[in-house]
Amino acid sequence: MHDDVWTRPSTILSGIHEHPLPHANMRDDVLEGLLSRPKRLSPKYFYDEAGSRLFERICRLPEYYPTKTEIGILKRNRHEIAHLIGPGAVIIEYGSGASEKVRVLLESTHDPRAYVPVDISRDHLIHSATDLAATYPDLPVIAISADFTKSFLLPELPGRPIGFFPGSTIGNFMPAEARDFMRDAGDTLGSGAALIVGFDLVKDRKILQSAYDDPAGITAAFNRNILVRFNRELGTSFPIDDFEHMAEFNAAESRIEMHLRARRPLNVRIGDVEVGFENGETIHTENSYKYTLDRIRILAAESGWKIDRIWTDPQNWFAVAAFRRD
Repeated sequence: MHDDVWTRPSTILSGIHEHPLPHANMRDDVLEGLLSRPKRLSPKYFYDEAGSRLFERICRLPEYYPTKTEIGILKRNRHEIAHLIGPGAVIIEYGSGASEKVRVLLESTHDPRAYVPVDISRDHLIHSATDLAATYPDLPVIAISADFTKSFLLPELPGRPIGFFPGSTIGNFMPAEARDFMRDAGDTLGSGAALIVGFDLVKDRKILQSAYDDPAGITAAFNRNILVRFNRELGTSFPIDDFEHMAEFNAAESRIEMHLRARRPLNVRIGDVEVGFENGETIHTENSYKYTLDRIRILAAESGWKIDRIWTDPQNWFAVAAFRRD
């Protein structure tokens, strides 16, 4: 269930709803991950306020093609996408971040009834939602602070729900998790809903590597920030400078993997538990799966959706797919 933290029509936001976030279980998650073999951490913990801002900087890097490529697809096909969405829709964005790409939809859709951004980073969510509401003062903006990888309830909506999940964030999910997300989204949005999802496509290894290991070091700072967050919020003792960023393409799994590698043997305390690292041992922090068009179609079939349309860029680097549930 969600709790209405506040709903003040006189403010620029129409309301914000909070669902239980994973912070209460953060210590258990971190400990479980670091006691696993190999060590791992959930990428959902990247997105505190600092992590969200670092990711916005990544999206502006020349090497990071997904953002600009996806925006190009949305702009070139905005009239067709708007026709698919139809009039009087409520656009629900999963992992809304800075709410940049949704502006293309809002500006081309006829008579949108509301925008519902859903994000795990509460402070960043409120800032971004307030900024968007200032740009579209006649559009109700109802922010939801939630872990969108889990099921959550929507408030009562004034129109047909249209899910929007851009940024190839679905690539962060393992294949079974991607199917679960798509099924959960279908249950949340209900029958007759539509879902628009961005997918990064398989491409040359060098292009992938440079996108996830930029020479400016922004992605490295983003990766290490997860340890900064744990030190601040959990009181852990990670020596930040003793972990280096790694990004490599795993061709067998069709995914970019991000890791943090220990530069020397060291120990980290998590409460009363001490976790040891060997020299060169890594923590697996994120996957980014790269799809083919056939794999997108398989995902739709396995999760109870039908594909209306798939749009790509001229180089076939990225795809935006529109799904529907009858």
